[in-house]
Amino acid sequence: MLLFVKKLTAFAALALVSLCTMAQKKELTDDQYFKNDFKGIIQPLPVINKWIDDSHVSITRTGKEFVLDCKTGIEKEAAATDAKSDVAKFGAYLKSGNIFVKVNGVETQLTSDTTKKINPIISPDNNYVAFTRYNDLYTINIATKKENRLTTDGSDVILNGYASWVYTEEILGRASLYRTFWWSPDSKHLAFFRTDDSPVPVYTITDGNGQHGYVEKERYPKVGDTNPQVKIGLVTPEGGNIVFADFNDKDDQYFGAPYWTPDGSALWVQWINRGQNNLKIWSVNPATGDKKEIYDEKQKTWIQLEDGYERLHFLSSGKNVILESDQTGWNHLYLYDMTGKLINPITSGKFTVLNLTKIDEKKGIVYFTARSRENTARIDFYCIGLNGKNLLRLTSGDYNNTNINLSPNGSYFITTSSNSGTPTKLTLVNNKGKIIKEIGDSKAAEFATYNLATTELLRIKSDDGLYDLPMKVTWPVNMDKSKKYPVLISIYGGPNAGSCWDSWGLNGNQQFYAKEGLIQVVMDHRASGHFGKEGVNYMYRNLGYWEMKDYSTMVKWLIANGSADPTRICITGFSYGGYMTCYALTYGSDVFTHGMAGGSVTDWSFYDTHYTERYMDTPAENPEGYKTSSVLSYVDKYKGMLQIVHGVIDDNVHIQNSINLISKLQDAKKEFEFMEYSGGRHGWGGNKWLHYMNLKTEFIYKYLLEKPVNKLMLK
Repeated sequence: MLLFVKKLTAFAALALVSLCTMAQKKELTDDQYFKNDFKGIIQPLPVINKWIDDSHVSITRTGKEFVLDCKTGIEKEAAATDAKSDVAKFGAYLKSGNIFVKVNGVETQLTSDTTKKINPIISPDNNYVAFTRYNDLYTINIATKKENRLTTDGSDVILNGYASWVYTEEILGRASLYRTFWWSPDSKHLAFFRTDDSPVPVYTITDGNGQHGYVEKERYPKVGDTNPQVKIGLVTPEGGNIVFADFNDKDDQYFGAPYWTPDGSALWVQWINRGQNNLKIWSVNPATGDKKEIYDEKQKTWIQLEDGYERLHFLSSGKNVILESDQTGWNHLYLYDMTGKLINPITSGKFTVLNLTKIDEKKGIVYFTARSRENTARIDFYCIGLNGKNLLRLTSGDYNNTNINLSPNGSYFITTSSNSGTPTKLTLVNNKGKIIKEIGDSKAAEFATYNLATTELLRIKSDDGLYDLPMKVTWPVNMDKSKKYPVLISIYGGPNAGSCWDSWGLNGNQQFYAKEGLIQVVMDHRASGHFGKEGVNYMYRNLGYWEMKDYSTMVKWLIANGSADPTRICITGFSYGGYMTCYALTYGSDVFTHGMAGGSVTDWSFYDTHYTERYMDTPAENPEGYKTSSVLSYVDKYKGMLQIVHGVIDDNVHIQNSINLISKLQDAKKEFEFMEYSGGRHGWGGNKWLHYMNLKTEFIYKYLLEKPVNKLMLK
């Protein structure tokens, strides 16, 4: 449900409804609270197995397989062959440290040695497997088991086909598993990054294990430091002469993941300058390394070049490409020819395209998801002509569509949808937006008989009147509007990293804290992605300020209109969320009284080049921005209580961040809590993670609920 709030209308109605209904409804039991046993209240949804063809889909219900006929909406129990999942005909993988392939379901072992092999990837023609060993790139011929060493200079600082830390974390993404080699579609070439990490400063990470402690060396470029030098190599799978693309690896630059054209005749390389405000795409000839400029984009702030952003989508015909760009202030799709000439924009307007789902070249239609044009806290599914005409919203109602499963030819899709007050449903829809059948509803028979806490999405006007800021609130059960309640705000923050979605959720902790009288909040600021790149641009050279301004506005609304206790306003987050928490308890301490911060950046001069400089430029270029964005600049404003937590060997946000904040707090004679986790990186597991969860629970009871902790809440 979506509410644009100016006065206390929804809240008053909520209180009235609660008073009228609480006597009639059942309270949750301890098993429901502490074991998340909500049987009878919610139920599992059917599982979508696979599309059999464009109008038949295999579904599992309560352990049985069915086939749904999308044309008639009729389900029939499946024959054994109907619902059986496809067995991968080809694939490469590691087992017991060696490389195996599965060809037509038959497993074959290709290596039998003890050396460490990383990222085996089978070629598109299924004839070779490429992998890295000791930072060199290799292939194996599957038929002959002949091994080919493609590079020979791999070392601790020369990485062939294997990424340096900053490229994995900030550009290629953790899902890349450090892989920097890519097969051409025709299997005739491998493109790879040759990375020289030797110019990158070494950061030393230590821990206390063992008699002499633990020491780890990491090539980590902090803001202003020298970055790794990257060459783009091209080589045939049997080895031989390596051709390097015509770039100067000594230039201050970054390369994004490259794209092979559909026929394998060219490698399209994404290049961006150190300032990250000029993106070029070059077409590289794999035989010569010669390059030709295809695309050139400049922005006044920055251009995104990172994990999760798929910029290019080639049409299978090889004649055109769809390019994504947010240069207008909103991420949209554009149709280009293969020379880089713009044919036409496909989408336009003040909404954000999220993912291109399918290109139907025959019909000239593009299917994509976007933040809803009706409500940015929801995702909708759309289609539009390649010519930019006939935009159609295919999903309907006031729901967030978190997963779209499109049939092979695009005639039907299944959407997983919900909102803050409506449990998740599975619905079959055709490509005109007509609902064919509700496949499943997670709301069970006893849902309406229980006194569940109410969760709703509110919109609060920003101080300058420009934005309706989203805030998702779970109110206390049986709320008494004459009382004041503590507030727990869970955030991440950061540029284009919003976490406030109008989606259903039910868990025991949430419900028990609501019973205990805690207002639980998720909120997003103007630069979180709801308002496009237009909104995110506010953060340029100025991290922290606008997030805190907008968060404070929403908290003040809760105090004035939502029975929030101004003496018990707690914010919590990890990583960037930890930064925001520390910033709130210092710079924003006139509003925020308590905080729980994990793995926090406390000064942006301690973080890496690519992420930080994208928004802040270098410290030499923006000294004032680095000063005003630093938590350390506002320790004198600290009041209340802050819990600081960090993994000792965090190789992402180094523990030096927390150490520097702690030192400043000590020098200023401030009270705080601190807990470190030996062996913990940017997150940790096992009993240490349970200890951390209990630490947060105890903090909530001590400072917010102001009573002894309920032992059942401890892990």
